[in-house]
Amino acid sequence: MSDKDPNPGTPTGMFERFGETYAAGHVLFREGDAGKHMYVIQSGRVQLTRRVRGREAHLATLPPGEFFGEMAIINREPRSATATVIEESHLLVLDARTFEAMIRGNAEIAIRMIKKLSLRLSQANSQVETLLKQDLNHRIVHQLRLLADTRGQADGPGVRIDISIEELAELVGAKDAKHVVDGLDGLEKARLLQKQVGSIFIAEVGKLAEFLEFLEMKERFGS
Repeated sequence: MSDKDPNPGTPTGMFERFGETYAAGHVLFREGDAGKHMYVIQSGRVQLTRRVRGREAHLATLPPGEFFGEMAIINREPRSATATVIEESHLLVLDARTFEAMIRGNAEIAIRMIKKLSLRLSQANSQVETLLKQDLNHRIVHQLRLLADTRGQADGPGVRIDISIEELAELVGAKDAKHVVDGLDGLEKARLLQKQVGSIFIAEVGKLAEFLEFLEMKERFGS
């Protein structure tokens, strides 16, 4: 960070005014906490988790450029997840007053926020679409296809989705995680994916998409 840039409107100036550095392992907030700040990741990564059936479920790993925690200062709602720094991170820490001033004073920031919130709404709508599928295996494939696009990380020729069985079970509305395991076993036998510890590897997303199209046709027109 340079001392030659005192302008608070520049990235350097913003970090000088609102920036904090956190070590790996630091918990920024916990699920259920009251919140007075939102965060913007300048560098590093932050993991979001939530308790699901008594266990900690991974929601997302956020890279630089992402923001989080905004609902606590917009709607004054309790934190819906726990945020943990997983590598040393430089974050902008903004309270409601500062956030509102930034939105009012910078159209570009406002537009970026609107686009991001719109994307999150779209993902929520996709989640509803998943839950409307009648067959559990169909819901699993549909959700994995969505996750490949939104949370998938390139892994050689394929994509890795960091997700627990419990979290996937919650996302697809399964009453018992064992049923999800059975569904994944079937997809693994069909060579559409590989179960790994804490993740699912999809060698060819295109093949999974083709299988999803088959399931869509089957559900629409019957067997």
